[in-house]
Amino acid sequence: MRILVVGATGLIGASICARLVSEGHEVVGIARSPRANAARDYQTLVLDMAAALRPEDWLPHLTGVDAVVNCAGVLQDSPREKTGQVHRDAAAALFLACAGAGVAKVIHFSAMGVDRAQPSSFSATKYAGDQALMALDLDWIILRPSVVLGRPVFGASALFRGLASLPILPSMPDTGRLQVVQLEDVVSTVLFFLNPGSPSRLALELAGPEQLTMDEIVGTFRRWLGWAPAARLVLPGWGARLLYRLGDFAAMLGWRPPMRTNAAREIARGALGDPSDWISLTGMRPQSLAQFLALNPATVQEKWFAWLYFTKPTIFVVLPFFWIMTGIVSLTTGYGNGIGLMQSTGAGMLSAPAVIAGAVADIVVGALIAWRPSARKGLYAGIALSLFYLVVGTFLRPDLWNEPLGPFLKVLPIIVLHFVALAILEER
Repeated sequence: MRILVVGATGLIGASICARLVSEGHEVVGIARSPRANAARDYQTLVLDMAAALRPEDWLPHLTGVDAVVNCAGVLQDSPREKTGQVHRDAAAALFLACAGAGVAKVIHFSAMGVDRAQPSSFSATKYAGDQALMALDLDWIILRPSVVLGRPVFGASALFRGLASLPILPSMPDTGRLQVVQLEDVVSTVLFFLNPGSPSRLALELAGPEQLTMDEIVGTFRRWLGWAPAARLVLPGWGARLLYRLGDFAAMLGWRPPMRTNAAREIARGALGDPSDWISLTGMRPQSLAQFLALNPATVQEKWFAWLYFTKPTIFVVLPFFWIMTGIVSLTTGYGNGIGLMQSTGAGMLSAPAVIAGAVADIVVGALIAWRPSARKGLYAGIALSLFYLVVGTFLRPDLWNEPLGPFLKVLPIIVLHFVALAILEER
């Protein structure tokens, strides 16, 4: 079969594509980033789903396609992501295009419980997309999984591992229970419904066999990683709200943290469902989290990821703060010292312009690192600027290498930290 997978680089989409290829299917993946074209065993097309709001935007990609699997989803509105456009408008356009192109089979990923309550724009727009599909004369299947966990990690699945690394677990208030479902079981379900003659025109809840609290999930991961139980700190409501707001602010800068206000609204009701129809139709026997982890022993790479999870946001707060504040200090309270330092090198009339130019360059580097779409360029710029300061400074004031506070020596670990940030920048 020739199968179009929308959201091919996401947690679910990437695993579906890999499984379909291994089963001998011809896969066409839709992704919004050109990076998705690298090192893939299937054809990939670059298309920003938020901009594909008309059926004619999709029709050229549906030629010869036998089935469509829509895995696209975003947690919350931000400058880079719009829930209404992705979940509702673009999805409806895709489904209409499928009907017009004669693509009968459409498998669409929604979310657990959206048909019962819509506490946020995430669930409201997801349900609107479901309704748009159900209104069409297609062989549609809507899959509504609970929180999906697996060996690959992104979003909530990454957050659980990061929380497991903390010696003190910050327990969030007002969180419901979750019936986490394993990625392997979700992918196998998609393969089942792609088989000719499989049932259609139904919506299924994909839920695991256990109802767990977030703390129990984190504790299971911690045992899997070989660490003793962590002390538990129940956060007050205001503390939790502050963390969610900080996540919203990071999203405004183009980052995609799993802890945002939409997540708070969704997690308050939990993600519980009835998997009986799913089990009876497909014959699936959903794995529990403990069962899955027991079959997949933790590696040192898993521990590295867990330890680095909260180190990463710390780095991307510290580096912009370092560069921007260095520039601000150079233009304000430290301006006189900067002029004096430059004059000691013989810069003369160029002292003031040099201080101002350096300060502006520092602020620009910090802003580039803080803004996710330009973070990589900002990190390379920070490395280049640090090396420039080091080389020019060595030529003009070599005595600073011998200063007790090590102003030149300290540049070296700063450069290394930029390389660490580059190494952990990618999210998926």
